[in-house]
Amino acid sequence: MFRRASVASASLLAATRAFSTTPVALHKRIKVKNEVVDMDGDEMTRIIWSLIKEKLILPYVDIPIHYFDLSVTHRDATSDKVTIDAAEAIKKCNVGIKCATITPDEARVKEFNLKKMWKSPNGTIRNILGGTVFREPIIIGNIPRIVSHWKEPIVVGRHAFGDQYKATDAILKPGKLQLVHTPADGSEPTTLEVYDFKSEGVGMAMYNTKESIEGFATSCFQYALMRKYPLVLTTKNTILKKYDGMFLQTFQRLYDEQYKAEFERVGITYNHRLIDDQVAQMIKGEGGFVWACKNYDGDVQSDIVAQGFGSLGLMTSVLMCPDGKTIEAEAAHGTVTRHYRQHQQGKETSTNSVASIYAWTRGLAHRGRLDGNSELVKFSETLEKVVINTIESGHMTKDLALCIHGFSGIKRDHYETTEEFLDSVEAALKKAMSA
Repeated sequence: MFRRASVASASLLAATRAFSTTPVALHKRIKVKNEVVDMDGDEMTRIIWSLIKEKLILPYVDIPIHYFDLSVTHRDATSDKVTIDAAEAIKKCNVGIKCATITPDEARVKEFNLKKMWKSPNGTIRNILGGTVFREPIIIGNIPRIVSHWKEPIVVGRHAFGDQYKATDAILKPGKLQLVHTPADGSEPTTLEVYDFKSEGVGMAMYNTKESIEGFATSCFQYALMRKYPLVLTTKNTILKKYDGMFLQTFQRLYDEQYKAEFERVGITYNHRLIDDQVAQMIKGEGGFVWACKNYDGDVQSDIVAQGFGSLGLMTSVLMCPDGKTIEAEAAHGTVTRHYRQHQQGKETSTNSVASIYAWTRGLAHRGRLDGNSELVKFSETLEKVVINTIESGHMTKDLALCIHGFSGIKRDHYETTEEFLDSVEAALKKAMSA
């Protein structure tokens, strides 16, 4: 189901030497006391994941790794127990670092001969850990922004629980649709009249919990304080007066009781806006805020923000739990199936690995902060700067080159292959770490 490994082991040290043409001396590697959970994934991102560890992480960091294989075939072989085990391991060590994984549809079930259509591993992990997914653009100077006046990051905090993603929906015949709540205390049930259908239609019931909303609010306030950015909550409470009203009331109560003084001390603000008003303000503004979104809103707006800053491949994703200690860092994109098919055919690929690298840097930086390991935090920051500098110096994958040159202007010498880009980052990191 999993294997426990330390990069101090002989096998991994051998791997480090094999993948580093100028090996870093062992005594220079940063010693880390506490482990992280490493969750491997699928297809092209799985290949990239291995290269990142071999070229950019293991030569510099001596850290115990709790490894889980979350490939779709291994999830199937374990009846998805491996995903649950990984989430429980994150709870214990407080840091998870995850590769992109396949969420199977009907075609994937047939392709891999799966037992069933397994649920999203991201969803499973989020439901076990709770918390909020924070997605933040990686700003690179030479990558054009579609919204050119955005100067500071817009961090989208998505409430990763309930609402449409746990809804019950159905196609309905003509007739009455009612919502019935039976209280656990044995008191009288409540029946709400939803709609009297005169013809065929559709219906849906969704929910959220006060506990989850409180956790969402806590994570958002803590993240805003960590980044020193103002926090904005968006709802449509003018329409969903009770449903969205609970979000608004919970945020305001926690702000007044626990966070107002700290926000004022740091010099940041908290406000609530209607979702449509905030979308307009976002387009007009220069960025520089944390945006607390309900589940569906966060799903949509995070992609809009990513594209507005230049590329969906330049987006970090961190799940922060309400305890303020536990996080899961991942790439905010899929497994890049199209490139994997090319790889299987022996063709050249140029796959963007930046978000996967940042999954490691954000996870390791958090490990460093928890442990008081300033060397590890500095290494993570250095690797991020190296990635940005590498791209700004002209070394990039095809998707980023297209952002600059367009489909009509791009030439082969404008971009590097998957491996060449990682080699460029590796060379720059060696130089930075030896300075």
